[in-house]
Amino acid sequence: MRVDPSTDADWRRFAVRLVTVAAGLLAGYLALALAVDPYDTGRTRLLARDGVRPQGPRTATASRGRDPAYAGAIIGNSHVQLVSPERLRAATGIPFVQLAVPGTGPGEQLLVADYFLRHHPQARALVLGADAFWCTGDPALPPLRPFPSWLLAEDWARYLRGLLRITVVGEVVNRIGWGLRAAPRRAAPDGYWDYEPDYLRLGSPDTPERVASRTRPAPDEPDPGEGGPHFPAAARLHALAARLGPGAGLVLVFPPVAPATRPRPGTPRAAAAAACRAALAAAVAPRGRVVDWSGDRPELHGPDLFFDASHYRHPVARRLEADIAAALGAPAAGADGRRP
Repeated sequence: MRVDPSTDADWRRFAVRLVTVAAGLLAGYLALALAVDPYDTGRTRLLARDGVRPQGPRTATASRGRDPAYAGAIIGNSHVQLVSPERLRAATGIPFVQLAVPGTGPGEQLLVADYFLRHHPQARALVLGADAFWCTGDPALPPLRPFPSWLLAEDWARYLRGLLRITVVGEVVNRIGWGLRAAPRRAAPDGYWDYEPDYLRLGSPDTPERVASRTRPAPDEPDPGEGGPHFPAAARLHALAARLGPGAGLVLVFPPVAPATRPRPGTPRAAAAAACRAALAAAVAPRGRVVDWSGDRPELHGPDLFFDASHYRHPVARRLEADIAAALGAPAAGADGRRP
């Protein structure tokens, strides 16, 4: 079969033009995305409007975590989500931002902490909630759910690759519309998300399913994925603690769980949980303080204190906040709670 040379040349020219146009469109989109900065990472300031539109904490963390208005951060998942940054500020004088991201484990939370410290080298306090997910034996500390680690990345290459996602393209458009409004609605700058109304909309805490979830005993044997004598998150936590300035407070919180769901004393699961807490506590020693609410306390017994096995309600959160403030050296009663 004979090929027409002119036709072959036409196809080559078409392919070159197609690639050129595609490259131009890609470069144009990346330039627009960088200019718009859809998640307010601060990498570019061409659209000079702080904050982001209302959205989930997975993406809003990039804006909140770099905000210079805050000198302390609360980091974890929904098990410390109810700790109020405003109440901690009133008790300690340190302006706190709540950076808890529901459904995350130690790998994602340490990324958030690293991001916060990069933008706050003179941070005054860091509060970390370490729940049972921190006891994994997997050294990779893989994410429990999809997490936009590219958004918190320090290098430009990962950030640029992240901008190529379809969801980000939509957010670029949303950001432009949001930025053009005179007074757009903004996500809460301090990141506080009270989950009580959300739970109550799903039904009463006294439904049989919820009662069963907070009264079901834990199995005696630990899960296969839980760490044995080695807990990789502890080493990463120790490295993070070493980055804090000499005057910064560090509090490691072991969040409360419904009393009936705690591992039974003397079981392998209870021993594994105790070993994990000991390793994590050693990782922040000697400068860090531990607020341990994982045990059985009188304050945790009552019909209206938990929604499920691990999500407590406001009365428990207020007591936990008081212990965190005390660990940070809260001023005595009558002192100025907002000292400079």
